[in-house]
Amino acid sequence: MDDLAAVAELAEAESLFALIAQAPEPARSVLGIASARIGGGVVVSMRHDSTGYWSKALGFGFEEPVSHKLIAEVCDFYRDQASPGAVLQIAPMCLPPEWPGICAAQNISAGSTWVKLVRAADTAAFPPIRTDLRVAAVDGDAVAEWASVLLRGFGMPVEAMGPVLVHGVARGGFRPYAAWRGDSMVGAANLRIHGDTASFSGASTLPGHRLSGAQSALLAVRARDAAAAGCRWLVAETWKPAPNRRNSSLNNMLRAGFSVIHPRRNWLWKPDGLPS
Repeated sequence: MDDLAAVAELAEAESLFALIAQAPEPARSVLGIASARIGGGVVVSMRHDSTGYWSKALGFGFEEPVSHKLIAEVCDFYRDQASPGAVLQIAPMCLPPEWPGICAAQNISAGSTWVKLVRAADTAAFPPIRTDLRVAAVDGDAVAEWASVLLRGFGMPVEAMGPVLVHGVARGGFRPYAAWRGDSMVGAANLRIHGDTASFSGASTLPGHRLSGAQSALLAVRARDAAAAGCRWLVAETWKPAPNRRNSSLNNMLRAGFSVIHPRRNWLWKPDGLPS
């Protein structure tokens, strides 16, 4: 299971890096984007991200152990970028006994928990999908609309981030997919193949079109294409709901045959002197 966890974590890290690290101008300057590879993981900073979502560091603990030195280097990267904050995502089996001391030294606190999921790339086991939406891969001029739908589905601003996603898809080896109701694109999803692993790196549906089967259909079409491309594993992640909350994305993945590899805490870094 630890080997599979490494596959899943590193596929996610590479997807983030491929999507954001090559961002074009002027979006790169407007958003304050910087990135680096440190200790086998990746770090991405988006200084002017109003959502607080894109500044992330992940993929650590597999090439070299997580240590005071490694995390200090990661946090120094964010300090150098004048980042207002960042999320460190580290698989639980990679956290060392001295992790509480590392957090205290670097102004890191515990945040929400997400879950990593995996399933074999076997489309024969996929449940039947019931939807009146059309789902298919996206190409050409439709990629800009796809980026807009994906961002709006998450409640994220389109003007600055749209060009970043369009450029990342074109240069980063992604396969975008969408769901249409008639001629209107109402859902969007992304796929990136990393070796024999397919990373399901984001999916959203516009308000007013949810509960229509879009996400289940987008899971199925991506799984089919990943299997056809020779992938062995499908990996994804989503937030873990509190006992009194529901995460429809998680429920859709579990119904589609994904299993939870591990829960993973989001560790929140803040600049020195600010409350963590």
